[in-house]
Amino acid sequence: MIKHIVMWKLKDEAHGNDKASNAGLVKEKLEALGGKIDGLLKIEVGIDFQGGGNFDVVLYSELSGKEALDTYQNHPLHQAELPFIREAVMDRKAVDYEV
Repeated sequence: MIKHIVMWKLKDEAHGNDKASNAGLVKEKLEALGGKIDGLLKIEVGIDFQGGGNFDVVLYSELSGKEALDTYQNHPLHQAELPFIREAVMDRKAVDYEV
């Protein structure tokens, strides 16, 4: 199993929305992928409530293996969400690990 974790720090404004609105949209868009991509076992998106320099949004996902991670990353449904996310993001950190 692969765990894929990504954290984003969002811009104060993008797409004509404030940071909080974009955080909600990122959460909605990514969680909508659940059950639609083979090998994606779990997807959860959290929005930081503390503020103060932390990252704003975190993705926690579990995939059945390395091949499933590749499938997820290149899947058209996932790719369709990336332009929105990239435009809203000022910093990104990620880690993938096998358990």
